[in-house]
Amino acid sequence: MSKIGFIGLGIMGTPMAGHLIKAGHDVFLYTHGSVPAELVEAGGKACGSSKEVAQNADVIITMVPDTPHVASALFDEDGVAAGLTPGKVVVDMSSISPVETKAFAERIKALGCEYVDAPVSGGEVGAKAASLTIMVGGSEAAFDRVKPLFELMGKNITLVGENGAGQTTKVANQIIVALNIEAVGEALLFASKMGADPAKVRQALMGGFAASRILEVHGERMVKRTFDPGFRIELHQKDLNLALSSARAVGVSLPNTATAQELFNSCAAHGGGGWDHSAMVRALEKMANFEIGQATA
Repeated sequence: MSKIGFIGLGIMGTPMAGHLIKAGHDVFLYTHGSVPAELVEAGGKACGSSKEVAQNADVIITMVPDTPHVASALFDEDGVAAGLTPGKVVVDMSSISPVETKAFAERIKALGCEYVDAPVSGGEVGAKAASLTIMVGGSEAAFDRVKPLFELMGKNITLVGENGAGQTTKVANQIIVALNIEAVGEALLFASKMGADPAKVRQALMGGFAASRILEVHGERMVKRTFDPGFRIELHQKDLNLALSSARAVGVSLPNTATAQELFNSCAAHGGGGWDHSAMVRALEKMANFEIGQATA
C-alpha cells in the first residue's frame, strides 16, 4: 500500500480521500479548518500543514477551489514543495488555469518530482460513488504510477496529454455543462409557461435525442426546486472565467459561454453564488417573471 497525501477536504475531497483510506492506503490529511473526524476515525492521519503531508507521503494530491489556492498549497513557506524529496509525485485534482498549471509543473519538476494535473467531473455524487471522470495531463510514466489511485476515485480516466492538457479538458467540460444547463433551463421554462407539466416534459425528453445527464439530474433539480449544491455557481463562474480568459489569449470567440457566464453573474448578484449551478435557471425565470412549475393563469 502507498503513502498518500490529500490536501483539501471539502465537498469533493472528503469522499475522495475516504476511498483511498478504505482501500488500505496510509493517507495523510490536511485542510483549512479541521480534518473531518470521519476520515480520522477511518484511519486517516491528520497533519498540521501541507509541508508535513508532503514529508510523509510519496504521492501528494491537492483538491482545492481555485488557482491561488493551489499556488498557496504548493509554494507557501509551509507548502508541499517545502516537504518534497526527489521521486515523489504531486497530483492536482482541482480545476484551475491551464497556463498556471504548466508553470506549477515546471517548479515541481525542478525539485526532482513528477507533476500531474487531473481535474475531475461528476460532482459530489460522483465523488461519493467513486465514479468521477478524471482528465489527466502529465508524463505517461507518472500517469501509470498514479492510475491505480485514480481507479479508486473514478471510472472514466484518460491521459489527454502533457501537463496542462487535463486542465484544458476540464475547461472544455465546463463550457459544455454550462451551455447544457442553460438549454435545459430554457426548454423547461418554455414548456412550463406553455402550461405543460415540466416533470412529464422532462420524462418524455429523456427518451429522445435531447436526453442528457444534465436533463436527467439538473432538470429534476429545476422541477423540484432543489438548488442546494452540488456544484456551486461561484465555482462554475471561476471555470468559465478560465475559459473566457484563455480563449481571449488564443483569439477564440466563445459567445454562448459568455452568455452562460452572464446568467451565472445574475444569479450571484441575487445572492446565489452558493446555489447549485442548476439554479442558473433562476436568472432565466426572473427575465420571464415565471418559475418552472408555477401555475399558469
